[in-house]
Amino acid sequence: MTTASINKNLHKILGTARDLFWKHGFKRISIEEICRTSGISKMTFYRYFPNKIELAKAVFDREVDEGLKKFRQILRGEGSSSEKIKQILQMKIAGSNHISKEFLQDFYSNRELGLKEYIEEKTRQSWNAIMMDFKGAQDEGWIRKDLKPEFLFYFSQKMGELVTDEKLLSLYGTPQEFIIELSNFFAYGISPRDEAK
Repeated sequence: MTTASINKNLHKILGTARDLFWKHGFKRISIEEICRTSGISKMTFYRYFPNKIELAKAVFDREVDEGLKKFRQILRGEGSSSEKIKQILQMKIAGSNHISKEFLQDFYSNRELGLKEYIEEKTRQSWNAIMMDFKGAQDEGWIRKDLKPEFLFYFSQKMGELVTDEKLLSLYGTPQEFIIELSNFFAYGISPRDEAK
């Protein structure tokens, strides 16, 4: 098998699993369904992943890594504070397309699966990695200078709890609507304030 076909098969599995997990959650989707939908044999699947849990972790890792890459491109790109915030929100909207309540429950609150702890640790590592990016954005003036970047990390941890809160979710038509609302609140809460001189 060539490197190109290995990469193609891996991307098929990861992309298909991501779409199915986002729409239906983790528990409901079987390895057989992932293989059938992606057009990959079970034998090929097991060359890459020993089980569905490791696949879910790889899907989440890829999402986080791609999200961080895009986030850093936006931070380092040209544009005003408001333009950068809009781009970050558009990225968040795209990433939350087709997210289901089942996905949020399985990945963010179901301790039996082991994904919640994994996501919490990956989130902690990611925030540690981008803390300097936020400090740089403060130096450039597009995030308030008086904001503690550590607060952003703490708030991100609480966001995981909020997206699985049934009462909050019931206020919105879809989980994506709630995630967008939360993201808007978060993003515009960190934008620079016009202070009277």
